[in-house]
Formats: sequence, C-alpha cells, structure tokens
Amino acid sequence: MKIAFIGQKGIPAKSGGVETHVGHLAARLAAAGHEVTVYARSNYTDKTLRSWRGVRIVTLPSIPTKHLDAISHTAFATIHALFRRYDVIHYQSIGPSTLAIIPRILLRRTAVISTFHSRDYFHGKWGVVAKAFLRFAERCACRFPHRTIAVSKGMSEYAQKRYGREIPYVPNGAEAIRPDSDAFLTGFGLREKRYVLAVSRLVAHKGIHHLIRAFLELEDTGRLPNNFRLAIVGANAGTPGYERHLRKMSEGRESVLFLGEQTGEALAELFANAAMFVQPSEDEGLSIALLEAMSYRLPIVATNITGNEEALSDSGMYCEPKDVESLKGALARMLSRPDLMKEYGERAGRRASEEYGWDAIARRTMSLYSETLASIGRVETE
Repeated sequence: MKIAFIGQKGIPAKSGGVETHVGHLAARLAAAGHEVTVYARSNYTDKTLRSWRGVRIVTLPSIPTKHLDAISHTAFATIHALFRRYDVIHYQSIGPSTLAIIPRILLRRTAVISTFHSRDYFHGKWGVVAKAFLRFAERCACRFPHRTIAVSKGMSEYAQKRYGREIPYVPNGAEAIRPDSDAFLTGFGLREKRYVLAVSRLVAHKGIHHLIRAFLELEDTGRLPNNFRLAIVGANAGTPGYERHLRKMSEGRESVLFLGEQTGEALAELFANAAMFVQPSEDEGLSIALLEAMSYRLPIVATNITGNEEALSDSGMYCEPKDVESLKGALARMLSRPDLMKEYGERAGRRASEEYGWDAIARRTMSLYSETLASIGRVETE
C-alpha cells in the first residue's frame, strides 16, 4: 500500500507530539512492507535527508510565519500528492485537514484520513481570528475525510456527539529507550534522581510558568531535597515572548535549567534518570511526553484535565490546572513519600505497556486504512 502523511513538520521528531506520532507510526508501517512517504517542512527537516527508518521523506517549502507555516506547507504537499497515486493520504491535526477536501474530491480511489490530535483553538498562542479558523478546521477535519481518527477517548466522544459520525479512537503510544550511559546527563549538570522533568513546547497553555513558580516557592520554603533541580526540555513554538517570560521568572536561580529541544539518547537519559515527571498543562489531547514518562516508570504529577486522566487513570497524582498551590501540594506530597513514588511509577509503567504500545497502534491504523479503502470500492492489494 502507498501511504502519505501530510500536516506534520517532519521526521525524525525534534519535538512535538504530532511529529513523534507520525515517526513511530510511519516507521512501523514501512517495516510491515508498505511504501510510506512523509512530507516535511524545509525549516524543520534536513533537506538532504531523503529517508529515515525505511520511510521516504519529501521536503517542501512553506511560508515560515506563525500563521502560515502549517497551512502553506500542507497546500504544497497536497498538490504534490495529487500526482503520486497514493492509496491513502493521511492528514495530521485539524488545521492541515481543512485541505483534505481537495484529494477527497479529485482522487476518488484514494482513502483520505485525518487524525484529530487536539482542540487547538484552546491554545493560548492563537489570537481571535486564528481560533475562529481552527474551530472551522475542526469541522472540516471531522467531515471532509473518509475517516477521522481521534487520539483520545474524550475527543472521540466529543467529535461523535458534535458531528454525528463515527470517530474511531486510536491512541498515541509510548516506547521507553534505555540509554547506554549518562554522558548527556552529566553534560547538563544533572544527577540521577535529583531533578523533576518537564517535556513540553514552551507555549502558555502547557502551564510551565505555573510549574516554575511552584518549584521555586517549594525551594524557598525548604520543601525540596537538597540540590534538587527542575529540568525543562523543549523550545518555543512561535512564542519567543513566553520563553523570555519563563527565563525571567527563574533568572538567577541555578535550580531551573532550560535544556532546549532534546531527542534520541539525550532525551532517553533525561527520562530514565528523572526523579519524577510533571505535566502542568491546561489542555491536552493525549500527550506523548506523558505517555513516554509512564513508559519509563516515572512517578507523575499532572493536571486533572481529561486527556491526562485518560492516560494516567489511577497511576499518577493530580492537581488543579492553573492552580499553583494545588501543584505545590502535589509535588511536595509526592517527593516526601518514596514509597508512593515507587508505587505510582510501577503503575504507570504497567499501564503504558498494556494500553499504549506503538506496534498495536500501527496495526489498528492499518486496519482502518483497509476498511476505508474497502468502503470506497478498493482492496488493499490493488
């Protein structure tokens, strides 16, 4: 089967749940013998990289502004895809899915799929006009494609109720990579089990400002272990002002480290050696960073929003979103109870293994492709 992914920034993932999702899924589909193409943005993926883990990469330009980067690249990729005789064109996220109507109309024998990753109009980085467009985009994503997939049960139920059609649930996944050394950890100035880890894009709705404030207030009142640190992994996403605000909040405090984007062995070391993981978001679909923390058997403190509760169930400790006092209390309780930290970590690891394996996710996605092709009069072997 010939499969194309459109809407992501590219692969291999540097940051971002959508890029991680596409990388894992595309690589497994390619390993199963399918011809898989991922469209990448020239400002994200190395232009000389033509393939990765058996996946073909087509790098195309975009208009590299906050509002036009994604949709312009999606337009170029969609035009390119019209002439490549793909069996499946799979759009990622609601914004890019506005253009799914083009292959749906013009390519009658191609299955057009969309994955609903997040209700992006809740994200603080967007203004009024952009949020209105994203609400329109959600409607497009749930109506234009032959099949729309939701990455969380909550979003599946919401979309089915709102748009009156079946929206199957196929979650994000998690995969722990055991590092060979701690060389990166030493380079970052961190010690094993002596830091709290947060992995997130630096945008306001991720709540990192709440986490920094809670951490520093605990430090100032002597409620953290000695020489304990907060490691923040991630970069801004067209939000440099917010990143400057975060750095200003922690100016002069050696306990708060901004490590930028990290991938591969470096990121694996950070997960594997953390004392705990914190997810302070105000809104999430089904966070891959959270699932990865679970796969590393980390004790987790997360906000009690729907996406986090779906992922964690009873395997983490919760706090209220936007509530620094609630977050402080959860962090202090967890850090003061080594027995509780161990119990939550073991629960999280079991849940990640049982519910969020990438191999099973790839098989389920492939089944949906085949079902969709059959529904438009195609069979997989064509």
